[in-house]
Amino acid sequence: MLKGWQHFKTITHHRILVCKKCFKVGLIWQGLTHDLSKYSYTEFRVGAKYYQGHRSPNAAEREDIGFSTAWLHHKGRNKHHFEYWIDFGVVDGKIDVITCPIPKKYLVEMVMDRIAASMVYLGDKYTDASALAYFKREKDLGNNLIHPDTEKDLVMILEMLAEKGEKETFKFIKKYLKDKTE
Repeated sequence: MLKGWQHFKTITHHRILVCKKCFKVGLIWQGLTHDLSKYSYTEFRVGAKYYQGHRSPNAAEREDIGFSTAWLHHKGRNKHHFEYWIDFGVVDGKIDVITCPIPKKYLVEMVMDRIAASMVYLGDKYTDASALAYFKREKDLGNNLIHPDTEKDLVMILEMLAEKGEKETFKFIKKYLKDKTE
């Protein structure tokens, strides 16, 4: 019961942070609807069971049973995860994985998600470079199932955040959302 309450507080705190950051760049709907599936039975039950407070419960479920039922549910319902944009197609006569470019509003929501997750899990140790460091750790582990154009824009924004801070980066993001076509 206590772990369920702790998990509820963590995901709600995360959602509020993402919501505020999305609002700052004009993504009102993205902010309001961010990660609502985490409150579904499929995802919440796993979060409550595997709650640790310093990392995603999905990682603990993955270690326990070899995959994460909550993550499979979550990534299929939330367009701000690049895993949502993975498909299969024929490449050189064989069925292969195809990565699709992410529309800019979901890419920006992904940035806000990474910032908020870093803030929640790192607490006082968070810096504007934390989201970039997390992305680089994923890449070092071999996670390269992201469209090259999406990766280029994501890295550019995360590097800007690390170097220039949130205020300057959010100013750029507002312009990015207006100037860049889908």
